[in-house]
Amino acid sequence: MTAKANPQTEKSARVLLKIEQQIAWVQLNRANKRNALDLAMFEAIRDCQKLIAKDQSIRAVIVAGNGEDFCSGLDIKAVMSNKWNAIKLLWKWLPGNANLAQKVSVGWRRLKVPVIVAIHGRCWGGGMQIALGADFRIASPSSSLSIMETKWGLIPDMAGNLALRDCMSKDQAMKLSMTAEEISSQQALELNLITEISEQPVAAAKQLAEQIKQQSPDAIKAIKKLFHKRWQDFDRYILASETLSQWRILLGKNQTIAVKRQSGKNIEYK
Repeated sequence: MTAKANPQTEKSARVLLKIEQQIAWVQLNRANKRNALDLAMFEAIRDCQKLIAKDQSIRAVIVAGNGEDFCSGLDIKAVMSNKWNAIKLLWKWLPGNANLAQKVSVGWRRLKVPVIVAIHGRCWGGGMQIALGADFRIASPSSSLSIMETKWGLIPDMAGNLALRDCMSKDQAMKLSMTAEEISSQQALELNLITEISEQPVAAAKQLAEQIKQQSPDAIKAIKKLFHKRWQDFDRYILASETLSQWRILLGKNQTIAVKRQSGKNIEYK
């Protein structure tokens, strides 16, 4: 008799999380399927985001993929073979809320700390949507990137459009979304789809995370909130948000510590 898989064990194995020196390392861990997204992996990414959000010691997050590819996209066979899987992915109580499919992207944006994605190999479809949720995307020179949903007769609906609105011109974003074209990392850089190219994207991501760690966590969190919440907003809202954020920082301890650190004192941030 064949033993049934334990759904909880299966889900936890899909994504690995470890925290080292205030950096949360997230690894997509379905290498035998090129990290293609099935329901268990969607749930595992969401749960991982929740754990990170609760840990106040974390200063930055790095997301990478195990195996040959970062993520080859949606596991169509696994997800579409059961109609309840599709319902679980798309269900939401209110239209403006994020469903499970959208949380794996927008969940990174909603974390208070910076999120860096290290891309290698294929970053297609759902994988591209996950990467778009991050604050920074560092890709290897040989990476292949694609907003691939139209190949399956679908639209990109995993919240990556929020990032496309911020980083690309509308016509270029529409072109990539409509054609499902596979582009190189160099093309992606020219289109502002990624932040930079590195021969060793994980190492480059760690270097960036370490740079961020040297700054006041209050300032870093405020900058992320300001840029994501107000980047496309009216001037008055941006001006107001800048001032309110600065007052909160000035009233906290970390700004004083930042000044002392610049004076050569070795003091840890609170």
